[in-house]
Amino acid sequence: MPITTTIKDRIAEIVFDVPPVNAFDSTTWNSIPAMVTEAGRNPEVNVVLIRAAETARGFCGGVDIKEMQAHPERITVLNRGNYLTFKAVRDCEVPVVVAVHKFVIGGGIGICGASDTIFAAEDAYFSLPEVDRGAMGGASHLSRMLPLHKVRAAFFTGGNIPAAEMHRLGAVEKVVPREALVEEARAFCTVIASKSRKALVIAKEALNGLEPRDVDHGYRFEQGFTLEMYMHEDSQKARDAFVETGKAATF
Repeated sequence: MPITTTIKDRIAEIVFDVPPVNAFDSTTWNSIPAMVTEAGRNPEVNVVLIRAAETARGFCGGVDIKEMQAHPERITVLNRGNYLTFKAVRDCEVPVVVAVHKFVIGGGIGICGASDTIFAAEDAYFSLPEVDRGAMGGASHLSRMLPLHKVRAAFFTGGNIPAAEMHRLGAVEKVVPREALVEEARAFCTVIASKSRKALVIAKEALNGLEPRDVDHGYRFEQGFTLEMYMHEDSQKARDAFVETGKAATF
């Protein structure tokens, strides 16, 4: 399976391995919420670790732009899969740790932003190229990690934020060499796994409730603009350019 779940020592690992770049189609996005929810509900699990396969080119390339180019009518299905995935991560009964390497793009930002703690390899970078892809979305979850003006600069330019900068701004817990990423993330999860599951479940609910705004509502609000953008001719032009050249369209 391209996405697998294994459980060992009270740690559930959900591993992405969808070649070539872990860019998920609408069906895949809609399959992830149940995996996260089931892992969190398992009484033998105290923490969930989400990562890409060590052989994967990067953590997550977001959505499958080729599917959206060929089937624009699936945008609402994709939107729902994204929303439910991020909500499942944030609502997971136990803490969710994410370990990322290389690219964290689009939906990868949503997974990280909905999680509780992020570990990053030194080669990792975070990006929301939505403006260049004829879409919207992701700022609600990036806002859970970064200050307002940094979020806007990243969103308007579609630029990359290196792991070191994410760490400096407090979004990433630790930056480690690529070859040590899984080991370091598992070691952190082992500390969490040693705690009382009941205490972790209560703590997660309390911490979510303390947040000053509802990130899920914010993302749903954003998705209304996503649909509006997809209906504009510039959106199709942007997707065509990316699929054909791998670059942003010129307007």
